[in-house]
Amino acid sequence: MTAVLTGTELQVRKDIARVDADRKAIRIWLGVVIFALFCLVLVGGATRLTDSGLSITQWKPIHGVIPPLTAAEWEEELELYRQIPQYQQINKGMSLDEFKFIFWWEWAHRLLARLIGVIFALPLAYFWIRGKIEPSLRAPLVGLLALGGLQGFIGWWMVSSGLSERTDVSQYRLAVHLMMACFIFASCVWIYRSLYPHTHDAAPTERSRLFAGVLLIMTFVQIYLGALVAGLDAGFTYNTWPLMDGAWVPEGLFLQTPAWINIFENPKTVQYIHRIGAYILWGAALWHMIQCLRGAAETTHARRSVVLFVLISIQAVIGIVTLVTQVPLHAGVTHQGMALVVLAFAVAHLRAFYGERPKPVLVEIRD
Repeated sequence: MTAVLTGTELQVRKDIARVDADRKAIRIWLGVVIFALFCLVLVGGATRLTDSGLSITQWKPIHGVIPPLTAAEWEEELELYRQIPQYQQINKGMSLDEFKFIFWWEWAHRLLARLIGVIFALPLAYFWIRGKIEPSLRAPLVGLLALGGLQGFIGWWMVSSGLSERTDVSQYRLAVHLMMACFIFASCVWIYRSLYPHTHDAAPTERSRLFAGVLLIMTFVQIYLGALVAGLDAGFTYNTWPLMDGAWVPEGLFLQTPAWINIFENPKTVQYIHRIGAYILWGAALWHMIQCLRGAAETTHARRSVVLFVLISIQAVIGIVTLVTQVPLHAGVTHQGMALVVLAFAVAHLRAFYGERPKPVLVEIRD
């Protein structure tokens, strides 16, 4: 078999150089988007921990960019807040300065979300018009743009759950909002990693890639459980470790009926399952690392399995510290941020088994 390149060798080299340059530009753009998404989730976590999410009671996708600028406008915003149960039952008598504190967290969260829409959409249009977007990337990138718009609606859907009857947002809607953010974040990392040069190391074992996928799914599940913990404020209770409520398996895990509802609405059960999920994920990452090192310790896949295990171990320690210190703001935000670091590396670890995305350069093979 002899490879015969269509066109001249010089032209093929130019085509490859052009593709590499385009991919580098797209990687830089996606890297900025990924960092912005990371910051957005951190601000969202801080908004939740400071109980700021209901401070803006109206959804104004365009006009909402401008915050109150006069004393009268601030009083108008505070008056709107006074109409909801959170103020009436928890924050009654809140001063304007106290209101401004929670308002600015929510406003910053919404502003950053809008800015991410801009830094994603405008470069996408530019690269598309200039012909720098490969055909295989067009549908995924447009899909991510659409999901970003949907995420804005989900955010308001979540906030609206706490404006009439509840004093906080629904934990179910909070979990959907966080999981959509994580899916968008992970998808950006997946595409970013696919455009990076990869080594050609074989998988350490036949099941290494499969188990890397399992670890990614488990990471998503653990983040979902963490969202339920946050939604129920379950992290502020049972702040001991390794025992919970004085026992390895505490009582009262299934007091509510039907029994399955405890998994989503019983703070004790939700926290307990989140703990067990962390142990299972840590053990699975350990097993994966050992198998990869036994199969082919010299490969980059094996080395990445070690890094993934270390990151999950660090996250476990941060989680314990966050719990026993009763979730101070800095610890809670760090825990959420580290969850994204673990997620990003789990995505990159799995994507590496597939190699670099094929380059759209025409090569003809002849006998």
